[in-house]
Amino acid sequence: MTISRRDLLQWGAGSGLGAFATSIFARRAEAAATASPAKACILLYMAGGPSHIDTFDPKPRRPTGGEFKAIGTAVDGIQLCEHLPRLGNRMKKLALIRSLTSKEGNHDRARHLMHTGYPPQGGVDHPAFGSLVSETREHGGMPGYVAIGGPGEDSGFLSAIHSPFPVRNPTKPVRYLTPAKNVDAERFERRLALWRGVEDRFSAGRGGAFAKSQRAIGEQAVALMRSTGAAAFDLSAEPAKTSESYGPSEFGQGCLMARRLVEAGVPFVEVTLGGWDTHDDNFARVKALCQTLDQGMSALLDDLSGRGLLDSTLVLWMGDFGRTPRINEKGGRDHFPACSSVLLAGGGIRGGQVIGSTDQNGAEVRDRPITVPDLYRTVAQVLDVNADKQRVAPSGRPIKTVNGGKLIEGLT
Repeated sequence: MTISRRDLLQWGAGSGLGAFATSIFARRAEAAATASPAKACILLYMAGGPSHIDTFDPKPRRPTGGEFKAIGTAVDGIQLCEHLPRLGNRMKKLALIRSLTSKEGNHDRARHLMHTGYPPQGGVDHPAFGSLVSETREHGGMPGYVAIGGPGEDSGFLSAIHSPFPVRNPTKPVRYLTPAKNVDAERFERRLALWRGVEDRFSAGRGGAFAKSQRAIGEQAVALMRSTGAAAFDLSAEPAKTSESYGPSEFGQGCLMARRLVEAGVPFVEVTLGGWDTHDDNFARVKALCQTLDQGMSALLDDLSGRGLLDSTLVLWMGDFGRTPRINEKGGRDHFPACSSVLLAGGGIRGGQVIGSTDQNGAEVRDRPITVPDLYRTVAQVLDVNADKQRVAPSGRPIKTVNGGKLIEGLT
């Protein structure tokens, strides 16, 4: 909520600072209380760690700035890399965090942190946030968490039914969504009864969470095969014009599939764009990656908006970490968790703004440092997921949905 000209005139007319402030904050609280939570989240994950300087936090005319120019956007004063013009034109829909910071500079550890909100810890297999969303949502015969183009992160100590349903390549038909050829309905039911009998005997002999999870995954697969929502995985049903707007890349088509899936009731979809581990030849590689990202993500925002889905769908962009301001001898940038950028849109997020900043070289957070738990506490609020719900890991250790953190002010 913004303070309007009418608000200021009322204040100037004699309402008084205290009464004015009370009125404004009360209205903000009322707006926050009545806002509908987002129904779904699409995570666009940049595997390998994108350079913050060469994407959303350019440093023009600095030695660390590299080869790319900075360009203006639809919001005065906000600049992006020259290879992200489409996203620049949609900046009014985007909230850009330039001050995310962590200590995890190893890919595996960073991916765990960025997917779960927790650093890797011995004795606890933390569930992916997508798995936690799956656990809190009703999704009928559809999976609760789908990972396109990458493995996602597993469900940890939650039931395996909340692990991501994998789609390796969205440009190819997804296998096993329909019965095998020449297997009619009667034969399928006989096979299903035989499988259930085997599962019953296995469970009776072994029991435990593993047997329950195995059975649950099988039943979920059957439900998906019978669900009308399974058609959401079939991109051939899309008009050519829509498909072309996303671009031919696996990432672009993955974004299209993500829109179809949230429309069909899947509450969490992750789309991976890999290749950002640019220790060498950074600028040529990042230019190509930015062009793929720019088209696919921009089309996703437009498509969600045009279908009335953006307000109920949170779009979240992030990666492993940022990359060094220093350009190495191979023309690359190395791992740099101290600074990275995050984008959010939809789901009630207030676009057209930048939160936090780095210094003139992109080497340190200058103001408003944001931690990964801060980010996830805010995402949990947007999705109406209880950030402080406590679950007990198999080791007996209590684990909350979010590892502490504070809400990021001004995002909603």
